[in-house]
Amino acid sequence: MRRAAPSSKAEAIRRPRSRRVVVPADGETSKRRIYQSLKRAIVEMDIYGTEEPVELGERRISKEYGVSRTPVREAIAMLEYEGFVRTIPRRGVVVVRKTRDQIIEIIEAWAALEAIAARLVATKSTDEDVAALREIFTGFEADGLVCEALDEYSQANIAFHQAIIRLSGSQTLVDLTEDLLLHVRAIRRIAIGQAERRQRSIDDHFGIIDAIERRDADRAERLSRQHTLGLAAFVETHGDRIFG
Repeated sequence: MRRAAPSSKAEAIRRPRSRRVVVPADGETSKRRIYQSLKRAIVEMDIYGTEEPVELGERRISKEYGVSRTPVREAIAMLEYEGFVRTIPRRGVVVVRKTRDQIIEIIEAWAALEAIAARLVATKSTDEDVAALREIFTGFEADGLVCEALDEYSQANIAFHQAIIRLSGSQTLVDLTEDLLLHVRAIRRIAIGQAERRQRSIDDHFGIIDAIERRDADRAERLSRQHTLGLAAFVETHGDRIFG
């Protein structure tokens, strides 16, 4: 079953806000370009979908970008400083995967931040914003439809949570959640594969949207927090299977 193409407004709220860029010197440009590209790729990875470590090869990256290994190493050093990767002696650079307890802490932090965002959205969103949030889930009103397009629903699920953060109008919330997204995104993908979580996800999303539409900030905040804490409970219950 093919979903209808989203409106320009729905598509717009899925895209991050552009920022002013100061053009640096050539060497700095290469380092920054590689850093941003690698970080974007890491955030979109399904790092918990395999037991094998996800490795970043300096030589391959250098060849792909047509640069020396110096800016590649500098970009990787920036990612390591931010906790996205780590260097293992005699093995190389691998993407960092968190433990179950660390993931639960990350999800709890996300729950608090997104709950604040949902409250803000309920107080300042337009009718057009609400319609765009609903349109993200057009064609996914029932679990059976989700099963037919699980990958698409997983993407819509992540887009919804990013949209709530973005529509809050708080750049601080956007920045605070950016580094958490890598792990939250990956765990949400796994959770959506469970039938019980899928149906609850659908119901929760529409409940949050309804609260926002009614401008009920207290309810929007509460439902958003409960929804994400449900993901933490899922990890607590199924963590051994996910993290080995």
